[in-house]
Amino acid sequence: MKIVAADPAPGPATGPNPASRPVNKPAPSKPKSPPEKPSQHREVPTDVTRAGMIWVAVSAGLVLLVLLIIFILQNQDRVTVYYFGAAGELSLGMALFIAAVAGGILVAIAGAARILQLRKQRRHPPAGPPAAPANGTLPGPATTGRHEPTPGQ
Repeated sequence: MKIVAADPAPGPATGPNPASRPVNKPAPSKPKSPPEKPSQHREVPTDVTRAGMIWVAVSAGLVLLVLLIIFILQNQDRVTVYYFGAAGELSLGMALFIAAVAGGILVAIAGAARILQLRKQRRHPPAGPPAAPANGTLPGPATTGRHEPTPGQ
């Protein structure tokens, strides 16, 4: 089998030999999009601000409050609630609201305890064994420069 080197421009001595020319396949063309027209107005980047986040949070809170008021008003049946031997009568909607608030307080207490734990851990990292150097050797007399006396010196 004879290997022929590709010659981009054959000379007069070699002649037009299709086997010695590289095959140039056209690349698939992308559909052309129309050129973009310059915009009349520039888009101003909008950054998220604290005031914007507070506005969204307050708005969402107000929507939830309206839904909660509707829930309480539609559940006005009187029920007897027992808690640690105490008994009381109140509307079903109010009893469920009190239960939800108590559950939220418990979750907030657990979350606050975890946040305080993480802050304390960040300020005072736990003491552990020293990390080994990158070369894999442990520090000793030869690497630390300290001389430890041998017995009898």
